[in-house]
Amino acid sequence: MKKLLPVVLAVIIMAAGPSLASCSCEEETAGGTLNLYGIDPYTLDPALSGDSISHQYIVQIFSGLVKLNHDLEVVGDIAREWEVSQDGLTYTFHLRPDVYFHDGRPVKAGDFKASWERACSPATGSQTAPLYLGDIAGTNEVFSGEGEKIYGVKALDEHTLEVKLTEPRSYFLYKLAYPTAFVVDTENATRSNWWHADINGTGPFTLREWSSGSRLELERFDDYYGQVASLNRVVYHLWAGTVMDLYETGQIDVAGIGEGYVDKVTDERSEFYDELVTTVVPSLTYIGFNCNSAPFNDPAVRAAFAMAIDMNRVVELVYRGTAIIARGVIPPGIPGYNDTIQGTIFDPDAALDLIAGSSYGSVDNLPPVILTTGGYGGLIPGDLQATVYQWKENLGIDVTVRQIDPNEYYYNLMAEKDDLFYYGWMADYPHPQNFLEVLFSSGSPTNVGEYSNIQYDALIAAAARELEPEPSMELYARAEEILLGDTALVPVSFGVEMILVKPYVTGYEPSPLGIVALNEVRIEDR
Repeated sequence: MKKLLPVVLAVIIMAAGPSLASCSCEEETAGGTLNLYGIDPYTLDPALSGDSISHQYIVQIFSGLVKLNHDLEVVGDIAREWEVSQDGLTYTFHLRPDVYFHDGRPVKAGDFKASWERACSPATGSQTAPLYLGDIAGTNEVFSGEGEKIYGVKALDEHTLEVKLTEPRSYFLYKLAYPTAFVVDTENATRSNWWHADINGTGPFTLREWSSGSRLELERFDDYYGQVASLNRVVYHLWAGTVMDLYETGQIDVAGIGEGYVDKVTDERSEFYDELVTTVVPSLTYIGFNCNSAPFNDPAVRAAFAMAIDMNRVVELVYRGTAIIARGVIPPGIPGYNDTIQGTIFDPDAALDLIAGSSYGSVDNLPPVILTTGGYGGLIPGDLQATVYQWKENLGIDVTVRQIDPNEYYYNLMAEKDDLFYYGWMADYPHPQNFLEVLFSSGSPTNVGEYSNIQYDALIAAAARELEPEPSMELYARAEEILLGDTALVPVSFGVEMILVKPYVTGYEPSPLGIVALNEVRIEDR
């Protein structure tokens, strides 16, 4: 899942802006209104969404065949059960008969087929469909424009969906929990501006209002097939001011914590200490190299830039407990995580020696280096500032930082990247493939650095075909070793999320992937 960079997001949400004079909620009835801080989503179209900000809204409005529970296990959602053929190629899903779109129309198996064909159509322009639906037979023909129908998907009857894969994939069900695979009303989706003002979803909430830059409001869907929400409404106050100020004055009920407030909320004597919820999240922040562009097409230069950073000190001083130093690619909580990886050793002298022995021969011969990141007005994350400073101090290299609008960063980075880029990725599902293959295999649309290694690709492909967990994990471990040995990236940190939740709010429990099921949240007597 493409994510807004954790530190960039913290900078954005803590920036000063117009504050709420008072809660603009309407008079509450029994279920109450949950007030949250928010940022405008890039899109509310499940076929297009590829960032965590958009996802947090989409999962409340839409739903799919399966979902991940709090233990990151695949469980049924619209599909009540399914069977998998012995060869691992055919999945047969049996849909619940009591699922309705928000306008009252029943959901049928054909709606999933139509939704996926729309997602894969070149006219839709989805960057995520190849990743999450590309294992299904017939999708490549739709992606290329050679066909309009996915022949590997059949509606056997109104409530039975058959899906055939091109090859066995142990992680296929996980992919179906991603928004790209959610069902949409395709007739509704073809209307002008449908995703902004007139959404016909299937989730526990309907979209009542979206006033860009001001307010996004969700309303309970009483005919939801799952746990009907207790809340009447959820109001996101978009770009409403400094999050901590809004929380302290009671204008919002939940607040994310940036580095500047860590001491205040973690002090046991603090009034906020009992409201603090801390979660280790399976995310990776890293600095990527454009491996096809000078000077980082030379592995020695990539290694030198990595060795010139004292990342231990950067993470310790900048994140101050809100992140974990990353030495590898696979985060804690994901199968295949290896806590014995040593990572790159900080050694500025050896870094200069590497450049001297590279194809450039000297730092003086390196071309200008530009790093791309998301952000506004020169607000650069602290870890990135520290890293750029160390490259200047230890290598004598001035790295220029260029910013892209963070709402568009992940969607446009492949085309707009410079020599280096700052990237964050949170797991979509608990499998090493979601990091090693999705981010770094040749040809992957999210392999932003265009890293390519034939041996690496072969190991990744073999691991994907292997349905037995132990040999599959061994193959992924060997691939990670090659990736780090080639210095395809500089790992920075694994995520830790800190939030404050008002004591009268119960059930607000982010999953390990950072998603909150708002239909499970209640507001008690204040």
